[in-house]
Amino acid sequence: MVAHMKTTIEIADALLERARKAAQTEGTTLRSLVEEGLRSTLERRETRSGYVWPDLSVDGRGVDPEVEEGGWSRLRDLAYEGRGG
Repeated sequence: MVAHMKTTIEIADALLERARKAAQTEGTTLRSLVEEGLRSTLERRETRSGYVWPDLSVDGRGVDPEVEEGGWSRLRDLAYEGRGG
């Protein structure tokens, strides 16, 4: 047996009118249409995986020894080297 709970929600007038028309066109109830939409949305959100960064490594040799111990200031100097910076 499936339990049902009554609740009240506020829906924008235009959206509610579209939903009522869609339910009527499809020969279903507004309740069924709302439940279908909620199920679909919740399923999509529950199965959504987080973003996975692609492997952007270039040659796998690690940090260049020239900048390994230099910190951000050394990286900045190298980035602007020969560019008037």
